[in-house]
Amino acid sequence: MQVSEAIARLRELGYLDDRKFAEQYAFSLAQNRSFGPHRLRRELKAKLVNNQEIESAVARVYQETPVRSLLEQALAKKLRTLRLPLTRARFHSLCQGLMRRGFNADDIIKAVRARPELQPVAEDLEPVDLEAGETNSEL
Repeated sequence: MQVSEAIARLRELGYLDDRKFAEQYAFSLAQNRSFGPHRLRRELKAKLVNNQEIESAVARVYQETPVRSLLEQALAKKLRTLRLPLTRARFHSLCQGLMRRGFNADDIIKAVRARPELQPVAEDLEPVDLEAGETNSEL
């Protein structure tokens, strides 16, 4: 009886609210770690949040902060640590890192092509190159 009363009290206080948890966790990961939607979904699934709550949380997060701006933030942060000009292999590694953060290959290609310092190596890269998971030795 005490357990059910404790659970009822926790629900009453809002501590056992999956929707609220999913939104707060997704928002935190997006803002603090610049995660894209694919990565947010994986992280929330790992926390055993149901799919309906996941989709709602992801949609809400990106209403407030567009995916494109988070991608730009992540790209800018990565570029600060790289020596330019990039080789094809290092450029591909940069793009793969952004994909691991949960961003879409098409969006990544658009973002890197918009950067003048990356254009020489970004011009001939296609989204399918990133999605296929080419290894550096193939470049």
